Amino acid sequence: MTVGALPDPELSPPERDRYARHLVLPDFGEAGQRRLKAGAILCIGAGGLGSPALLYLAAAGVGRIGIIDPDTVDASNIQRQVLHGTSDVGRPKLDSARAAIADINPHVEVTTHAGRFDAAAAMQIASGYDLILDGSDNFPTRYLANDAAALLGKPLVHGSIFRFEGQVSVFAPHLGAPCYRCLFPDPPEPGAVPD
Repeated sequence: MTVGALPDPELSPPERDRYARHLVLPDFGEAGQRRLKAGAILCIGAGGLGSPALLYLAAAGVGRIGIIDPDTVDASNIQRQVLHGTSDVGRPKLDSARAAIADINPHVEVTTHAGRFDAAAAMQIASGYDLILDGSDNFPTRYLANDAAALLGKPLVHGSIFRFEGQVSVFAPHLGAPCYRCLFPDPPEPGAVPD
């Protein structure tokens, strides 16, 4: 692509209506919206962290969203996992997430990956995305997400919460910046820190 050229793909008339507020933003406009549409983000987890992230990514117009989560919706999830509703209790979170995203933005392609983000599939799954969003709730998955992102040269957005505190970090080792493992070289001992 030459400097100043717009990225593929074109925006349809319904997309232009939907993203009208983005299109008039200085320094974002059509080029920014088309870049979002051309992007692909993998979200690990459709729970407390992944739920709001997925809703906003879909609403913003990210073209392809991948979701990996092994769980089903439980009634105790609903008060903090805003992607899911009462009618979703007992349903796989992947199915609930796909339906909620389609309702928010039918222009977004959703790819679901059943099961856990584990060493057997991490590299293959993550390789198909531009960015990895770690919304997991356990340390082995956090370290695996970091390692996959670092090895594949992809940015990693990491979020975590504990009670009323939260943090978000962006790691870009492919740009010479430190990674999650650089900050926390060793995982805590099992049971030392709550998941």
